[in-house]
Amino acid sequence: MEPFLIDVTMPAMGATVNELTVISLKVQPGDRVAKGQKVAELESDKSVFDFESPCEGVVKAVLAAGGDVKPSGAPFLRIETADESLRHLASGAATASAAPAVPKAAAALVWTPKALKLAQEAGLDPAGISGIEATGPGGRVSGDDVARYLATRKS
Repeated sequence: MEPFLIDVTMPAMGATVNELTVISLKVQPGDRVAKGQKVAELESDKSVFDFESPCEGVVKAVLAAGGDVKPSGAPFLRIETADESLRHLASGAATASAAPAVPKAAAALVWTPKALKLAQEAGLDPAGISGIEATGPGGRVSGDDVARYLATRKS
């Protein structure tokens, strides 16, 4: 069986969740993965969960970084596999030379989707907020952090 490349995409989490946050990636280009191996930790506005490799293979590219918010269906890993049951996912455009994602600057706050929504509903620009404590998973600004920030502004 000839190996081929597949793009592993962000999962669809239902009708109301259209984007997910990458909390952390557990693999790097060149890593061998087993089917069912934890490759990433992802977060929707409702939960944090482990994402597992759909196949055995070799990670050829990582197309996301911790803190990235990606829409459902967007590619975030590229794996070379010989698993014929995934041949339908083979991408003619998928090449191992794709540029990997560049990690975000450490000083920038990373917001959960829920936190962004709460801030925007309150009429705030998340990029312009300073002095907010980020206590969410991975040091991200959570919905609870935004609620505390809003409460301190009203008092």
